[in-house]
Amino acid sequence: MKPKLKMRLGDLLVQEQIITEEQLQQALSEQRNTGKKLGRTLIDLACITEQQLLQFLSQQLNIPFLDISKRAINAKVVSLLPEVQARRYRALVVEDNGDSVLVAMSDPADLQAMDNLEMQLSPKAISIAVVTEEQLLDAFDNLYRRTDEIAQIAGKLEEEYAADEIFDLGSLTGADSDNETTVVKLLQSIFEDAVQMRASDIHIEPGEKSLRIRQRIDGQLHENILPEVSIAAALVLRLKLMAGLDISEKRLPQDGRFHMEIKGHKIDVRMSTMPIYHGESVVMRLLDQSAGLLTLNETGMPADMLARIRRQIKRPHGMLLVTGPTGSGKTTTLYGILSELNTADRKIITVEDPVEYQLPRINQVQVNHKIGLDFSHVLRTTLRQDPDIIMVGEMRDQETVEIGLRGALTGHFVLSTLHTNDAVTSALRLLDMGAASYLVASALRVIIAQRLVRRVCQNCAVDYHLSAQDKAWLSNVSQLDYSKATFRIGSGCQSCNGSGYRGRIGVFEILELDEAMIEAMRTGNPQDFTRAAYQSPNFTPLAESALKYLAQGMTTIEEVAKLVEDVSDIALEQGEA
Repeated sequence: MKPKLKMRLGDLLVQEQIITEEQLQQALSEQRNTGKKLGRTLIDLACITEQQLLQFLSQQLNIPFLDISKRAINAKVVSLLPEVQARRYRALVVEDNGDSVLVAMSDPADLQAMDNLEMQLSPKAISIAVVTEEQLLDAFDNLYRRTDEIAQIAGKLEEEYAADEIFDLGSLTGADSDNETTVVKLLQSIFEDAVQMRASDIHIEPGEKSLRIRQRIDGQLHENILPEVSIAAALVLRLKLMAGLDISEKRLPQDGRFHMEIKGHKIDVRMSTMPIYHGESVVMRLLDQSAGLLTLNETGMPADMLARIRRQIKRPHGMLLVTGPTGSGKTTTLYGILSELNTADRKIITVEDPVEYQLPRINQVQVNHKIGLDFSHVLRTTLRQDPDIIMVGEMRDQETVEIGLRGALTGHFVLSTLHTNDAVTSALRLLDMGAASYLVASALRVIIAQRLVRRVCQNCAVDYHLSAQDKAWLSNVSQLDYSKATFRIGSGCQSCNGSGYRGRIGVFEILELDEAMIEAMRTGNPQDFTRAAYQSPNFTPLAESALKYLAQGMTTIEEVAKLVEDVSDIALEQGEA
């Protein structure tokens, strides 16, 4: 059914007193200059909001007004209309009822688009619903995945190699090679899909009979299996060329990086290869340089913790550590602190491996182990460069730890990271690495431990009633009162790709060393230090911080249970204290 207005849109809006005649004439004049549709012109001129216009069209055309952000839409149904046509006509197939389909449009009054949609979707009849353009654009990005395109290109590439029979390395490096063109198209699709899905990493893993391409999204791996395992060598070879690696070396791991622009995003790609039984595994970390750095306010740190950190980083000297496993957001927190400290009256030097984000005014040094430019070597030189603040990417050995601690004692503020599970054991780890207890006690000021948990998708979040097992688990790990808590889960929608989660939020614990902790550290007594830490009134362990997010409906029991299991020793020690 093709809906049709009985009068022109502008005249109807004037007749219903939604806009004035003067506004209509202004919009018509602007439309002649820009060529945009009248509805969009009226919105751009602030004569009417998009919500008002679409509700008006819904009433006039007697068609439903949909909110598709909370709707679970089948990707196979969406694929009935190719992405090119969907974006051109601002239309999305949201339901397939056999003989008919429901199509959501941002401009249901576009009769030319309707005619083309009828031809494209024939012989199915079309029913129309109206939806905001913003929701449509989000749905396009979330639902039009590149998985089918990747599979098609992979199949074509395998056919090309099968036809050639002999794998020719030279053919891949030639700009005019058909194989090279296909490889580039395949990689382009892989990267576009990863950026579209907000993936942080891409894994390419050849097996005996299949090629796995996996993406890490919000900390979880999502798998796409291709049967064309023979194309793996071609992909790896092209990626090595892009990263400037040795294409003839397949027996040893290699590391490299390259830059690319995908869908308007400037992406810095850090690449690692490793020889495995069926070829070479490639893992690529994607850093979106165009997204900008998060500030401390944007890390998700609670206000009281933020205030404590800001008080600590105003100190002229001392050491601040950020700890947690790989992928817990340590670098984001450090850069957030640096962005607040980065003023014209401070000299800041960083020693990193690698430099992830380039910061103005800050002197950033890239470690290069091949030429002996390691953390300890650079750090010794850094102390002679008259810095106020030094950031060391990671405390990896005794020499680096001791230089950093001595730097913190001689008038510098030193920031660094450790790969430890929690704040309390981080201080003790410095002793295990060979640092003198008096140095740690004198220099160390504050430790931030953190994790990332997946956030419940706000588009499809619904209330969740605890099961008997949930209640038993909560009573076992926490003494908090949950009678007034709001538990929520995501039911799954197109915005979160059906997972129920979208994005992640940081869980933090902050340990500020007080007199009792400093004295225990000075005497090298780990038991006294641990007891003093857990008895500190300002110390909230990671598990307890995560449970507070659970009670606020920000994350789920599933996510918190994984974190509590990871730091179970902390919860036990807290109970003993």
